[in-house]
Amino acid sequence: MFEKNLTKKMQDVVLDGQIAAKEVCRKINKPYSTLLRELNPFDTHAKLGAETMFDIIRVTRNVAVLEFMARELGYSLKPTGEEQKNKKSKSDGAAIMM
Repeated sequence: MFEKNLTKKMQDVVLDGQIAAKEVCRKINKPYSTLLRELNPFDTHAKLGAETMFDIIRVTRNVAVLEFMARELGYSLKPTGEEQKNKKSKSDGAAIMM
């Protein structure tokens, strides 16, 4: 169940984010149809790789998936450096706190 929830959250980041999905694809150098298939939680033949997931988070600057993962494992994320001062932007540097 965790895997499907995680994939669904990644799908939401891409499809419902502030950056258009096709722009995310262009920035991470992945074909649109391929990424949509990898983000489909019901497609058992395509999987989203960790590198692609990281690239999506980096491009969208949306750490909701990282927060979800940390919470599921009993941790929380804490912004570091400038991100802590500027809370209105999404963090690309965060510490995991237990």
